[in-house]
Amino acid sequence: MLLCIKLLRMTIHKEGRKLLFTLLIVLTTINWMLAVFVPVKSDFQYLVLGFSIAFFIATLQFFRNPSVKANYEDNQVIAPADGKVVVVEETTEGEYFNDKRIQVSIFMSPINVHINRSPVSGTVTLFKYHPGRYHVAWNPKSSMNNERTTMVLRMLSGTEVLVRQIAGAMARRIKWYIEEGSGVGQGQEFGFIKFGSRVDVFLPTDAVLKVSPGTKTKAGKTVLAEFT
Repeated sequence: MLLCIKLLRMTIHKEGRKLLFTLLIVLTTINWMLAVFVPVKSDFQYLVLGFSIAFFIATLQFFRNPSVKANYEDNQVIAPADGKVVVVEETTEGEYFNDKRIQVSIFMSPINVHINRSPVSGTVTLFKYHPGRYHVAWNPKSSMNNERTTMVLRMLSGTEVLVRQIAGAMARRIKWYIEEGSGVGQGQEFGFIKFGSRVDVFLPTDAVLKVSPGTKTKAGKTVLAEFT
């Protein structure tokens, strides 16, 4: 009963509506054909029906679009994705900054909400899409070899934060809703990655970290770091 109530209250993201409608038609057709051409009920029919329902619900929850309400602060960096922090380290960012930065990487499993939200308010000074491979998202090579996007946000203070969407072994489609020169508010939705992926955030080395490897994050809510 609780699951049914949650499903009824669930808002579906626009990226999933066409897919879910098509999936519903396909699964309904398969089960209808089994009922028509195999009139005698069998364990196989019940197995297919059960799998169909479970698969549809799993896909439905993947595309859920929960409302996010948080009190944002200009000096905070908010998590751009639901998931788990898998990397917190000082590294050299070689695509844009070409200097030392703190990298925070969030891995999104298929059961996480895959909406990406801006970690800070600012102006998009750079946006690039890179076609690439599909290594598993936690593979270090995925950061520069996989299909990905790179977005640089310049805050009012002049501080720049780089955000990178990275496709994984299952994720084969990255969507974005911003362009260079546009303004983005903290917590605002800027993209979506389908089926398992990763988001990297590159911060100045003087940022005060609020997370560590293993921290569970909520997009638009969890504070990754603060600027003093």
